[in-house]
Amino acid sequence: MKQVIFYILLILFLAGCSNVSDNTGLEKSIFSIVEDKNNSEIRINSLTTFDWEKAFIFTPYSTQEGIEEQLGVNFNDPSDIDWRDDIYLLVFLNDDKVVQYIEVDRQGADFTIEEKKHLTPSDDLITIERY
Repeated sequence: MKQVIFYILLILFLAGCSNVSDNTGLEKSIFSIVEDKNNSEIRINSLTTFDWEKAFIFTPYSTQEGIEEQLGVNFNDPSDIDWRDDIYLLVFLNDDKVVQYIEVDRQGADFTIEEKKHLTPSDDLITIERY
């Protein structure tokens, strides 16, 4: 019985240590934009309700090592994008910490940020390329 209580407390403690969450509201907003075939771009900053300095977009099959290298911080990818081709992963940083992430459903589209390494609140354009 003591072991069960210990593991429950450990899980609750570990869950409380992380501020990073999947922002389902933002996912739904982006899904609606992409769903409308007349849209060819997404302005991320107009959709966010949290502070962020950089956002990185990761393509299908991005590796854990590649994600962490590009972010410059430790981030345990909860989406398992390294074996998925149905989503893009968008990760937001503030003060060099991951604050939010979203899984962007492809919906018959690819997403690009041109030649930029990342997005910023003032340079937040994601282009939708339909196939």
